[in-house]
Amino acid sequence: MTATDSPRLSPLLASPLVSTQWLADHLGSEGLVVLDASVLSISSPAGFGPANSWLSGLDEYLLAGHVPGAVFADLLEVFSDPAGSFGFARPSVERFEEAATSVGVDNDTTVVVYDTAAGQWAARVWWLFRAFGYDRVAVLDGGYAKWIAEERPVETGNVLPRSGAMFAAVERPGLWASKADVEAIVAGSTDAPATLVFAGPPSDFTGATSPRARAGHIPGSVSVPAGRLVDRSTKAFLKGDALREKLSPVLAGDRSRVVTYCGSGIAAASTALALTVLGEGSVAVYDGSLNEWSADPDAPLETTV
Repeated sequence: MTATDSPRLSPLLASPLVSTQWLADHLGSEGLVVLDASVLSISSPAGFGPANSWLSGLDEYLLAGHVPGAVFADLLEVFSDPAGSFGFARPSVERFEEAATSVGVDNDTTVVVYDTAAGQWAARVWWLFRAFGYDRVAVLDGGYAKWIAEERPVETGNVLPRSGAMFAAVERPGLWASKADVEAIVAGSTDAPATLVFAGPPSDFTGATSPRARAGHIPGSVSVPAGRLVDRSTKAFLKGDALREKLSPVLAGDRSRVVTYCGSGIAAASTALALTVLGEGSVAVYDGSLNEWSADPDAPLETTV
């Protein structure tokens, strides 16, 4: 093997989360790809379509700035299946391979993902990589908000991905839960014992509010809002006992599997990340989440209001 054939020395990851200092120390490493996975929430006027819609964060990335060297990862159109029945549907193996390759990631790459929100979009991309067999990926703890607050360097404009990358995926079906899986859990099947965790807002859990025609949560669920797992001031995940306390409804008691869900599988990925950080090894995301479940008039929902 010649020097030009040698594998790149990619930074090693010790956790699914990396600090802003870790990223600053490794920025520019040959085997590191940083991805900006930001998606923007757009409020619609009352009476005109859904309460919120989603917009690519590309313009913000180009004009407002990003971590130096970061490549934009389009979660709306590239890292999801836009032809899916529900928003942010997970892509096929082939589509994900194309998506990862398009941002310069191959199977020797260390990937760090961030967003400009509270980490839920980055967590979704992180979960996708794991579900397609790749573990050398982490979320930037605190994301772009923490990076900016610490006055770290930024740049504007587009960053072209590394050329020549080819990513090969190996699907891990156990990291996803289907509607049939959730139906079995709700029915109390001994073949599918699991804890259902709703990661969306508390008002959506109770049914006081809902962007969907049918309000409420899947019966038997516990409420662990993803937004309460991060520090409001820094956007970084809570640490140690503080994080465990927030997740105590999940961690207490016997469980063989945890299935997280929300509206469209985004906040669910963030809660799945937090559980993984705490060492929970059997976690799945219900990809269709409430968007799929509530669309079935025969699928039960519970409210507490």
